[in-house]
Amino acid sequence: MYFSKVHSAQINMLKAYIVDIEIDISKNTLNAFSIVGLPDKAVEESKDRVSAAIKNSGFKSPKEKNQKVIASLAPSKIKKEGPHFDLGIAIAYLLASEEIDFDSTKKIFLGELTLDGQLRQIDGTLPLVREAKRKGFQEVYLPLANAKEGALIDNIKIFGVKNLIELINHLKSENLKEPEGLIDKKLKPQPQTEINSSDSTPLIDFADVRGQEMAKRGLEIAASGGHNIAMYGPPGTGKTMLAKAFCNILPPLSFEEILETTSIHSVAGLLKGELITHPPFRSPHHTASYISLVGGGTTPKPGEVTMAHKGVLFLDEFPEFEKRAIEALRQPLEDGIINISRSKGSTTFPADFILIATMNPCPCGNYGTEKECTCAPSSLLRYQRKISGPIVDRIDMWVEVSNIKHEKLSQKDSNSEKTDVIQKRVSNARKIQKERFKNSTTNTNSNMSAKDIENLITLDKQTQTILNQSASQLGLSARAYHKIIKLARTIADIERESQITSNHILEALQYRPKNLL
Repeated sequence: MYFSKVHSAQINMLKAYIVDIEIDISKNTLNAFSIVGLPDKAVEESKDRVSAAIKNSGFKSPKEKNQKVIASLAPSKIKKEGPHFDLGIAIAYLLASEEIDFDSTKKIFLGELTLDGQLRQIDGTLPLVREAKRKGFQEVYLPLANAKEGALIDNIKIFGVKNLIELINHLKSENLKEPEGLIDKKLKPQPQTEINSSDSTPLIDFADVRGQEMAKRGLEIAASGGHNIAMYGPPGTGKTMLAKAFCNILPPLSFEEILETTSIHSVAGLLKGELITHPPFRSPHHTASYISLVGGGTTPKPGEVTMAHKGVLFLDEFPEFEKRAIEALRQPLEDGIINISRSKGSTTFPADFILIATMNPCPCGNYGTEKECTCAPSSLLRYQRKISGPIVDRIDMWVEVSNIKHEKLSQKDSNSEKTDVIQKRVSNARKIQKERFKNSTTNTNSNMSAKDIENLITLDKQTQTILNQSASQLGLSARAYHKIIKLARTIADIERESQITSNHILEALQYRPKNLL
């Protein structure tokens, strides 16, 4: 035969592609083994791993024969990256050299081989399997450690494989019975409650935070409508603690959202064998670089804004971040995506998250408090200018978190609501929004377009007058005007009111930014 073709797949900028692996063997010539099709270093090294794995699985190594082996990875216009083509190359070689014989159509092979033929875990399993299903493939063979992740996809068989010889024995059998160690879709979890989450959600209860009722109310509104929120005030008042408690009041992800977020974390290599079932909580340090925050690199890679997709991006000490990184948040805050353009390609990454930003009143943190501020006027001005008007305008809510009296810190607050109580109200508000937007691509109030507001929101004459007068006095932009309506709609949803009233508008106006410094 001396020629074979099998199928594999790879990720390029979060998008999965099917890759055809073709092997051609020329006999009675000097030994050579080459891989073509824009391979990177890891793919180039595959020939050594594959040769050793084949030898240690009981077959003759390709390097021990007088032959020329060419492995072509198509389409050649896409750069091939990573070691997960090993399994496909090994199987294609054995098929071309007539060591094994099977029908390779409708099958995908993924996995990195060790020198003794074992299979190592790979990244990006979920999107690869989804693409395989979309292209009509029926079976996917991958490392056993990735089988649980791949089994989330319906209507495609997933086979977890321990090593090369186990797979070969399976493919050589006429009836394709699954020997011990090969698993199929029985791994697929059915109820969402059975899926474990891999993200480390901070276990902080809202009741643990003394006082700060205004901030708690603001966070509840932000969670209910998916609104971005900024908390400002002196250091040590509980801003970070409140932010970490916030993710616990968010409703769990839907199954489609689980697939989407898990795919992103899988491609990034952040998945630890489990699934992302709760909104991810990303908290980069303020020294994080521009690229690590928004994504990029020579070959565009996702950043923190994409890792936080369908979850929370917590930026503590917001003004301390690099100014151009802050300014780069304009697009994701407005559109829920981030466009990355580089010399080697352009792509669009998802970035639909809730932003929680915290900031002190000044670099030393004492401006406007009883303590003496030691900041020079130039430092104050520079600190203030780090947050531009367009960024301020894109943040829906600004909440002050002030100092609390020491006496209150030592007292038990029996009236403070626990996280589960708040979470129920948030879930109820989200259900109302789901029903409201059932015929739209919008899913939360914060994502409403101007057309959605026109079609779905009605204000009575008194409420409209109060809104217009307030907008005129405060000099609100068109964006800010619409954000007030969105906030008021969320507040009404929390209170289960079908119509927005003047009280809802007035409360929403309280969250507009004031003179922070």
